[in-house]
Order: sequence, then structure tokens, then C-alpha cells
Amino acid sequence: MAEFTEFAARKSREAEQAHLAPFSTLEDRSADFDILAIGNDWSRHLYDGPFHITADRGGDVPLMSLVFVQSLDGNTGAANPDSLGGGPVDKHVIYEGLSRVAADGVLAGSKSVGKQSFFSVWHPQLVSLRAVLGLPRHPAQVIVTGRACVDFADTLLFNVPEAPVYIISTPAGCERLEAAVKHRPHVELVRMSGDDLRAPLSFLRRERGVRRISAIGGRTTASALIDQGLVQDVYLTTTARNGGEPNTPFYTGTHPPDLNTVVRKEGGDREFPMAFEHSMIVPRRNLSPAPLV
Repeated sequence: MAEFTEFAARKSREAEQAHLAPFSTLEDRSADFDILAIGNDWSRHLYDGPFHITADRGGDVPLMSLVFVQSLDGNTGAANPDSLGGGPVDKHVIYEGLSRVAADGVLAGSKSVGKQSFFSVWHPQLVSLRAVLGLPRHPAQVIVTGRACVDFADTLLFNVPEAPVYIISTPAGCERLEAAVKHRPHVELVRMSGDDLRAPLSFLRRERGVRRISAIGGRTTASALIDQGLVQDVYLTTTARNGGEPNTPFYTGTHPPDLNTVVRKEGGDREFPMAFEHSMIVPRRNLSPAPLV
């Protein structure tokens, strides 16, 4: 726990000391959608208004949002995501901030989980907002892996007992992980059939109270979630830099989603110019997702 205490202190200090320039709103169609407005004085100043999340009207699965930063030429893959040029405002206000402040869980594919990964909010103002919303200090950590490619010993998020971890994997993958999970009571295996994510996500909502999830990648997992009709909101930052790994859009399937714009905003940091767009996905019939490898 000493390692996590030091990690959390560093993340909080970095967020609190960052220079954060406010957004400017370019388009606001939020009145056209069934959404909720959240925020406090601090966030409304920086975001130029309330942040919007889909209203929870019940349902069998958690509400799901996708959060991505992409380069000007549309790439989301990068060894160091900061190299894409989102800057401190995207990182602290959007990615590690408003996009997950109301989430019960943060979901990532196993390839997006590094040794020092732990997904939460860190700025004191957002920690306070999360408390006002009646949520635990940290969201649950939800990991999707088709091949059970996880490293329990050296990955931070598996070693923080105060935050539950749910690993969604195939029956074979769960079998490979059972022995390691026995020594970590806060980690739970959730079986899926084939590449179907609806059933395990339904279990998380019904049995574990996970009503809202912020999904942060990778691309294969995001595409599967979209193709299975499990995503409502997309929070997409587009930077002013070309770069990243070529041909790495956030959606890799064969039927790109239809998006309705809720708000469009422009970042105010001249060193890291970028645009932000919150869109809602037009519902469609489920498609066959790419394999979760």
C-alpha cells in the first residue's frame, strides 16, 4: 500500500499544480438529449458549463462512455499518450476528470493497462465532486482480456484492496487466473461467452451495483463495445498535432458509429491547442465484434 499511497499523492499533486486554461464552447445542443448536467464551480469554470452524462433510466447493463484523445490525423495509439498533444487540460479535466467523476467503474482492455495503471480522479475539486455525487473515492477497475494477459504481481491496480477489480475474460482465461485471484479477495473473475460483453456487464450492474462505466480503450475493446450496442456517449479530444501510431483510429470495426453532437468545445491552452466533442451514438442493431485478443 505504500506504493499506492505515493502514487496517489504524486497524481494529486500533479493535477493540483497543473496550469489549466478554460475551454470555450463552440456548439451546445445538450437540450436536445436525455442527459444530466453535473459539476461544481471549479469544473464549470474550466469546462465552460456543466458536464453532461446520459441519464440512467434503468436497463440491464451499465451506461457506457468511451474516452479517447486522437491526433489531428486521427490516431489514438501511442507508446506515451501524452505525445498525442492533449495537454494538461485534457488529462486533468477530461480524461482523469469529468469523464469518470460519476463512474462506478473504469474499463480498459488488458493491453491498455501498464504497471503503474490505476484509474481514478485526482484533482481535489474532482475528488470533492465525486463525494458529493455519493460515490466511493475510487471507481472499480474493470479489465477485459481475451487471453488472460495480466500481471498481478507487478501491476498497481491489482494490488489496491480498497478498490474492487473485475476481470472479464473467457472461461479458459478465468481458469488460468483462478489461482492468482484466490490471494486477492478484492479481485473477481467475470466469465464471458465468446466475445459477448453484454452478459458480464449485466452481471456487474445487477450483482455489483456498477451502473455507469467510463471505457478508456484500447481500440479492440472499444470497437466491440460499440458493435454490441453498449456505448451511449463518446468523449473525444482531437489535438492539433499529427502523430501517434499510423492507422489507429478509436474504432476499428467495419461499421463506424453514427454520432450526434451534444457539445463542441475549444481548448484555451495555446501550447496544447485542441478541440473536444461530446457525442451520443445513434442506437443500432448489434454487429459481430472483432475478437478480443
